[in-house]
Amino acid sequence: MLPGGAGDVGIRRDGDLRHDDNFVVRTRGLWTHLGFAVLIPDAIDGDNLRGMRSTPAYAALVGDLVKFAHQQSARPVFLLGTSQGSIAAMNGAAHPGATQLAGVVLTESVSVLGGSHETVFQADPQEVRIPALVVANHDDQCPVAPPGNAPRIAAALSASPSVKVIEVSGGISRSSNACGSLTPHGYYGIETQVVDAIAGWMDQQLSR
Repeated sequence: MLPGGAGDVGIRRDGDLRHDDNFVVRTRGLWTHLGFAVLIPDAIDGDNLRGMRSTPAYAALVGDLVKFAHQQSARPVFLLGTSQGSIAAMNGAAHPGATQLAGVVLTESVSVLGGSHETVFQADPQEVRIPALVVANHDDQCPVAPPGNAPRIAAALSASPSVKVIEVSGGISRSSNACGSLTPHGYYGIETQVVDAIAGWMDQQLSR
């Protein structure tokens, strides 16, 4: 699970988190309840990952995370990224070693250049050769992640054997920042609906 924003989750030594609003962090309990194991990386020393997620070095780092996940379990591994984290997920899925992945999930993906100066289109979507899911919330008002770009993202995944787009709607806002986690951009208020939809797609990949 690759969080958005700066990527700083703030994992403390006692396991508590300083920053747990992000969708993939906030829903970790929902995923484990469904039987999934969850791996969420933190930024080192609070580093800001904006602008780094589409680089070859970060693709290699995601590859190392995938290897670590395989060392922990013999079960299939998926990459799931949200917002800025979708850039990291796309980049990791485009990595030459990504054939060991069962699929990649891109949620509320950054597809318009903004302050990070990178989008999912800079992360080599044409090199992704595993099944892919694109999730877009009709009510997302984040200017760098317009839901209307979901078909463009899907089309860019030209080498993927299977690409699906899931459209959802709803959510509520507790933030004035339309790109914040506690808004429709972060599926705030519709978490269970979105997690269930993604989990259903993952189960379909595992049954093939």
